[in-house]
Amino acid sequence: MAPGGNSKPLLADLVASSTSKQVPSNYIRPISDRPCLSEVQASNATSITVIDLEELHGPNHSLVLEQLSQACQEDGFFQVKNHGIPESIINDVLGVAREFFRLPESERLKVYSEDPTKSTRLSTSFNVEHEKVSNWRDFLRLHCYPLEEYMHEWPSNPPSFRKDVAEYCTSVRGLVLRLLEAISESLGLEADCIGKALGKHGQHMAMNYYPPCPQPELTYGLPGHTDPNLITILLQDDVPGLQIHRDGRWIAVNPIPYTFTVNIGDQMQVLSNDRYKSVLHRAVVQRDKERISIPTFYCPSPDAVIGPAEGLIDGDHPAVYRQFTYAEYYRKFWNRALAKECSLDMFKTSSTA
Repeated sequence: MAPGGNSKPLLADLVASSTSKQVPSNYIRPISDRPCLSEVQASNATSITVIDLEELHGPNHSLVLEQLSQACQEDGFFQVKNHGIPESIINDVLGVAREFFRLPESERLKVYSEDPTKSTRLSTSFNVEHEKVSNWRDFLRLHCYPLEEYMHEWPSNPPSFRKDVAEYCTSVRGLVLRLLEAISESLGLEADCIGKALGKHGQHMAMNYYPPCPQPELTYGLPGHTDPNLITILLQDDVPGLQIHRDGRWIAVNPIPYTFTVNIGDQMQVLSNDRYKSVLHRAVVQRDKERISIPTFYCPSPDAVIGPAEGLIDGDHPAVYRQFTYAEYYRKFWNRALAKECSLDMFKTSSTA
């Protein structure tokens, strides 16, 4: 069933078929929970740290680790340049995502599903069964590691979809593994510590499509939330939309071409024993422009047992969280349907709760 009982299951088709200058009522947020776009701090060159990964393997290695540590502690967000992923791969994946969302409705609906357990599915909003207000977004969700287990499920149209997305997924996984080693080192741990904590590892991605919205001040592409996974690598087109929460204010993070935005997820906050922060962020929409974003969610395998790294626990720094499986954590996150309150609070030890 489409959100709000609409005849069109996907937002893009609802928007295309409507001449209304108003947002449908099921997308309108309560007054207390609207974006307040006039109060958002404008993006500038110092909004969030930009880290040059070319420096990671040279004489400035320790300086890059310091930058990483500071960004993860203060913002939970940073951007990376000189990351080694060719511009051609980035252009191809953005292009094929745009092509997919422009396919005829009947073609896109071949992969439509509201079943969150499906490893490849096109859907809308976030969790249509649990949420009270819909989000101004359609999305294609793909599992992508190991590639050979999932690639055959992906859309075969556009014709280059599987090739372009597979190349992108493989490249981003390589970037993630380099970042995880650096983040481990920045915490004073062995470089392979975080990677070893993830079991067999998991990698998902979403292609988010945010259509133009006649009243962007009334709704969200996605409301404020933290990410339940370990680390997220975000690729954006050239249309602004991402905002992060810092010191009680929302700050716009405008896209920089061929630069990735990276954010710490809930599992990294646990593994770091609260040293690194999983921070609220949201997506707002534009009146006259569509927007595409492609987040890659790197996570533990479902059976991986997550808890604070042993090297970060001592008499002065007791474990803030109990151990749990990632499957247990994600189940609670999903059922809360992007509640602003972080699901992490439910996993704190009795001495810190």
